[in-house]
Amino acid sequence: MDYIRPYADVLARRLAEPHRFIQVITGPRQVGKTTLVQQVIERSGWPARFASADEPALRGGDWIEQQWEAARAMPKVRRHCPVLVLDEVQKAPHWSETIKRLWDIDSREKRSMCVILLGSSPLLIQNGLSENLAGRFEVIHLPHWSYSEMRAAFGWGIEQYLYYGGYPGAAPLIPEPDRWKRYIKDSLIETTISRDVLLLSRVDKPALLRRLFELGCRYSGQVLSYTKMLGQLQDAGNTTTLAHYLELLTGAGMLTGLSKFAGQTVRSRGSSPKLQVFNTALLTAQSDWTMTEAQNDREFWGRLTESAVGAYLVNAAAEGCCQLFYWRENNQEVDFILRSGRRILAIEVKSGRSPATPPGMAAFSKAFSPARKLLVGGDGIAVEDFLSQPLNHWM
Repeated sequence: MDYIRPYADVLARRLAEPHRFIQVITGPRQVGKTTLVQQVIERSGWPARFASADEPALRGGDWIEQQWEAARAMPKVRRHCPVLVLDEVQKAPHWSETIKRLWDIDSREKRSMCVILLGSSPLLIQNGLSENLAGRFEVIHLPHWSYSEMRAAFGWGIEQYLYYGGYPGAAPLIPEPDRWKRYIKDSLIETTISRDVLLLSRVDKPALLRRLFELGCRYSGQVLSYTKMLGQLQDAGNTTTLAHYLELLTGAGMLTGLSKFAGQTVRSRGSSPKLQVFNTALLTAQSDWTMTEAQNDREFWGRLTESAVGAYLVNAAAEGCCQLFYWRENNQEVDFILRSGRRILAIEVKSGRSPATPPGMAAFSKAFSPARKLLVGGDGIAVEDFLSQPLNHWM
């Protein structure tokens, strides 16, 4: 596939600049981190060395140093210094300490080399960066593929995107739905949980984490208290454990829990979470619905539509452009609340016809005076139009 994500231009500009920073690219599995870097290097013709720590036996500091020395020895091409690309770097023990030491040596000795670190576990990457590499790096976060990108790369319509989500590697498999579901479950879900979450984080109850993920996908778009989750999961765990596991799944770009907007951060954090997948493929691949059956069931399709809008928003929030919440007071609710600085945007999602101003939106507006209110779907902005624009267009 020769589609090039917009983030490629950002990376190319940074690598061409005279001042040096370590370029860190994070994002979930199968969003194209390695492919993007390869495309940038191939287009530029710069000398580069690629190496991956994504192996069953974790590689350590000695391995990083070997790759670093090999890259140092590469000749410049058109005066551009060599580029060292370390993939899944968070899996190498003590990676950040080793890279700091080598980077500082090169800085003192005025050696020129560009370093790109790729990682599919943003939480672990961020820990290493903040502990040892402060002031030496810049981050590019790659989210799941948007509707516009899947349409441009594969010619998808909005119905396909709502059901099949935004995994480019799975796109060729949709003519065989059973095979597509197996790919999502085995190559993406299980691989992410077993190699990016369980292998690198302390999880005392792996089965509980897996069941929490399945439950979160089933209830995506719904508010569910941790106490109710424990009841559904039939486990003797506690709410603190569930909140921690949900945080790990959020860091892996799979499932998150939105906090309630209350105008006060403390109250927001103590609220029941609204469960939300980062990619609707995670929801549909674990359901019994075919695409045709899903479209014919208005309730399921409505929930899928809201989850697709929510996935668009949580991916944007993961890039740091806003904070994302939901709002509920008694029986009145607004699906999504965005906050950027002092600016508040309220979004209600409908798959069918609805009143021009839903009652929840009216109540929220009276309490918080949002700068903008949007109705997506129904008689409002078409879902396809909403998902086709970057979030700053609506902000």
